[in-house]
Amino acid sequence: MRVFLIVFSLVFLAGFFVPIVESQAAKQCGGASWYDFKGRKTASGERMNPNAMTAAHRKLRFGTKVRVTNRRNGRSVVVRINDRGPFIRGRVIDLSKAAAARLGYLRRGHTSVCIQKIG
Repeated sequence: MRVFLIVFSLVFLAGFFVPIVESQAAKQCGGASWYDFKGRKTASGERMNPNAMTAAHRKLRFGTKVRVTNRRNGRSVVVRINDRGPFIRGRVIDLSKAAAARLGYLRRGHTSVCIQKIG
């Protein structure tokens, strides 16, 4: 009986924390950089295309679409997650060269963004 109560309590509490984690993944703010590994395979298995509107994220599923908004100038783009990363502390997403150009931070190399999961 005691084991049952412990297991039940853990399962019950886990139900409260799952929506919190999902909502944090649905909207995040932090740093963004861009990368261009033209022709190399991404973690999803497709070839990196610097002209595509794609991005790398640590946890979101491949194929997920997110709106990325540059906090410095208000520009936004929609990108598709097809890779894993970034692996630098404080950064939440790595974008393709084309996405970085549309957001207006290509020369700078990195910027502050907010991302919103849309699909």
